[in-house]
Amino acid sequence: MYIYNLIFDKVTAGGYILADNVLWGGKVTCSSNQGDKDTRSIIRFNNFIKDDERVENTILPIRDGLMIIRKCR
Repeated sequence: MYIYNLIFDKVTAGGYILADNVLWGGKVTCSSNQGDKDTRSIIRFNNFIKDDERVENTILPIRDGLMIIRKCR
């Protein structure tokens, strides 16, 4: 589904994955923009990471957003 799935097993427990542009200029928070294909894809990715129990994540709200994903197990 995502490149995330291709690299996840290569990251050791305690390792980090960084995802850029996860706020997409604020568009992911506006329901009127969810019709845009790119915005919908980013929302799906963000929700996928949020629901992944194997990781912890934090979003740094700088520019278009940087998500720091830490693999727990």
